[in-house]
Amino acid sequence: MRLGYIDQMKAIAILFMVEVHTAAILPPEGITIGHPAAFVAAAFGGMAAPLFVTVSGWGMHRGAKKRFAEGLNSPAWINWVLPRVVILTACQFLVNFLLAIERGGRFEWQTPGVLTLIAIAAIFAPLISRLTSKKLVGIFSLLALTPLLLGEYNGAELSWSSRVESQGFEEWIHRLLVNGTYPVLPWLAFSILGAIIAESETDFETRKNIMTMGGIIFLVSIALSFSSQTPWALTEGDAVLTFFPATTFFIFVTAMFVLIANELLLKNSNNERINLSFLEASGRLTLTIYVLHFAILGIAAEYMMDQPRLSVAEAFAVTFAHTLIWIPIANLHQRYCPKVSLEELLRRVSN
Repeated sequence: MRLGYIDQMKAIAILFMVEVHTAAILPPEGITIGHPAAFVAAAFGGMAAPLFVTVSGWGMHRGAKKRFAEGLNSPAWINWVLPRVVILTACQFLVNFLLAIERGGRFEWQTPGVLTLIAIAAIFAPLISRLTSKKLVGIFSLLALTPLLLGEYNGAELSWSSRVESQGFEEWIHRLLVNGTYPVLPWLAFSILGAIIAESETDFETRKNIMTMGGIIFLVSIALSFSSQTPWALTEGDAVLTFFPATTFFIFVTAMFVLIANELLLKNSNNERINLSFLEASGRLTLTIYVLHFAILGIAAEYMMDQPRLSVAEAFAVTFAHTLIWIPIANLHQRYCPKVSLEELLRRVSN
């Protein structure tokens, strides 16, 4: 049985993804890094990928638990895991092609990204699904600390162009594991967080403890920012919280906000104060929307190569429209052609 509030959280995750990617491809004229509009866009972007990976981890954990309950043998597990790895990796390469750097985009064709990260998470899903909440919290905390353990190996000095390219298989593995856009270390922590949410469905105490820990680290990060006169959060560069690469502060703080979002949506689903069911169709099509929105942005990026930047009002209107249009499209899709999607393909080849 599908849970409406989880589909709502998936929808919010993918819509945040669309927003931040659109804003990156269509940056308005005259907006600097300190502009309030840039901060708002970065805030949405900072939550997009953590939410996206977390809800993916939730789904894989639930799926793996269900299959263990059915007593699947080893070949059946391979039939469940392998199609996920193949399709997610293929979609990653497709996304890279759609938004290629040479056509005004952001990626080299071979760049590991968020979909290859989720593919790796799928490999570990059968093992992860056998662990208790306590062990999962321990693994999450260890993964969140890996930026401190990696030090300079996390690629803090890499430029964006270096982070999205790799010369040879060995460097590609480095990008996948430690210093790409969404490396396994530490980003796998969010997939584990999804497993924790799934495993602690009736155990609020576990989730509360993580939120409390995140809240303490949130306050420490702000204090550290003030005391060191360092920016609190930047997409990349010298700041307490950075996205590229993800710092330990970033992992804990965004995990707290992900859990707060989960609790708010769960509470709303119980008391039904706000009807958010219109979002659920988008939540059922996260992978499909992820790939399709890059196809649109690829066309926009190539067109904008020879055009002046949009004004703030124009960029805002286009970004807002491109984000929200996926809600009615998803609802129409679910009404008229629900079997035509990457999710349905994945479901068919892995059962």
